[in-house]
Amino acid sequence: MTDDFQSNSVGEQRNDPDKPGESIPFIGRVMITGFTGGVFWSLLGYLAYVLNLTEISPNLLLQPFILGEWKNGAMGNFVAVFCIGFLSIGTALLYYLVLKRFSSMFVGLAYGLALWALVFFLLNPIFPNLKSVFELERLTTITTICLYILYGVFVGYTISFEHNELLSKKSKKNAQASPQH
Repeated sequence: MTDDFQSNSVGEQRNDPDKPGESIPFIGRVMITGFTGGVFWSLLGYLAYVLNLTEISPNLLLQPFILGEWKNGAMGNFVAVFCIGFLSIGTALLYYLVLKRFSSMFVGLAYGLALWALVFFLLNPIFPNLKSVFELERLTTITTICLYILYGVFVGYTISFEHNELLSKKSKKNAQASPQH
C-alpha cells in the first residue's frame, strides 16, 4: 500500500482537489458503511426471496407501519431496502460505540447473529406476517442467518479496520512528533 492510499482510508486531510472524500470524518464513514451494508445485504435478501431461498422479503419491515397494497410488490421491497439502509446506520453506530476496538471478524459474525436473534426472537411480535423461528422453513432460517452474519462481518470488520488504521496512523504521527532521546 502506498502512503496516499493509507491516508485516504483513515481520512487524513490534504489540500489535493483530486482526492474528494478525504475530509469525511470517521463517524461519517461509519454511517456510510452502515447505510451501504444495509442496502447491499437487504438487496441480496430480496434476491434470495425472488429465488425462493427465503420466505421473507425486505418489505416485511413495512407491513406493520404502511397502508396500501403497493408495499407487497417490488416498489414496497425497494422502499424497504432503503429504510433498512437507514436503520442500519443505527446498528453501525452501535457497533462503533461498543465494539470498534475488536479487529476480529468473529466479533462481526457474533454481532450479525445477535441482530438476527433480536429481529427474529425479540421483535417478532411487531411483524404480523413473520412466523416464529420454529415455524419458518429451514432454508429460510439458514438463509437469513447467513445474510445477517455477512452483514455483521461487513459492517463490523469495516468499522474495526478503519478504527485500527486511524489509531495506527495517529500513533505513527505521535512517534514522529515526539523528540528522540
